[in-house]
Amino acid sequence: MSPESQSAADIIEHAIRAKFASTHSRHPLIVGVCGSQGSGKSTVCKTLTTRFTRAGLKVANLSLDDLYLPLAERVTLAKHVHPLLRTRGVPGTHDTKLGVHTLNALGHGGQVPLPRFDKSIDDRRPKAQWDSVEGPMQLVLFEGWCVGARPQTLGPLDQPVNALEANEDVDGRWRRYVNDALGGEYQRLFGKIDFLVLLAAPSFDVVLKWRTQQEHELRDQSGNKSGVMSDAALVRFIQHYERLTRHILIEMPGRADLVIRLSPERAVLGRF
Repeated sequence: MSPESQSAADIIEHAIRAKFASTHSRHPLIVGVCGSQGSGKSTVCKTLTTRFTRAGLKVANLSLDDLYLPLAERVTLAKHVHPLLRTRGVPGTHDTKLGVHTLNALGHGGQVPLPRFDKSIDDRRPKAQWDSVEGPMQLVLFEGWCVGARPQTLGPLDQPVNALEANEDVDGRWRRYVNDALGGEYQRLFGKIDFLVLLAAPSFDVVLKWRTQQEHELRDQSGNKSGVMSDAALVRFIQHYERLTRHILIEMPGRADLVIRLSPERAVLGRF
């Protein structure tokens, strides 16, 4: 069967099984799945969780999105560092220590709480509402839009990539803070990954389309709560992610363990 006739979940499942067959020294196997907004990474990971659970493995699914800092902490960052840090998403707006602690805990026995963030209210859910799993796990699927990313070199940070950077980060202070965070605390978190997968969008241009579809689904599910964005707000929001998304599509394919290239319709074009 050619890669083009398989789904992304099929290809990743095969790669994980091959990894298990060749590696017996570490549990859990932590698989990082990186993909831009709307690329389908969350759906793929849920499918893989179901498949491997049915096969008898103990599987946990953790999203980088569930590690967002609470709203109050981002408001403080916005006040003391840069106003753009109020918006969730970029490096510097996640609780990386919580992520490292959670991934470590999944390798041990006992109940392990899995953080949960509610995007419809733009805040972390109370701990009583988090899910939990019984460790130790054999497989952890860790997905997110910049999972496994590395920082840019300083030169490219000088030139804004969109109107948001040009108008709201005139001196580059926000994007340098984001880049510094990515080069520091995030590398400890991403260093836990054993096998890195990239779901590669054909270009950044299709990401807004995908993310708009995603937001419409969230709007339908949440009953149009105030935390769900309008299409106009989404255009501005996606610009927060543009720089690093473009960087990932250039930099990560050369080092990821598995690259799955997607069409604008999210069909698999090939694997590398």
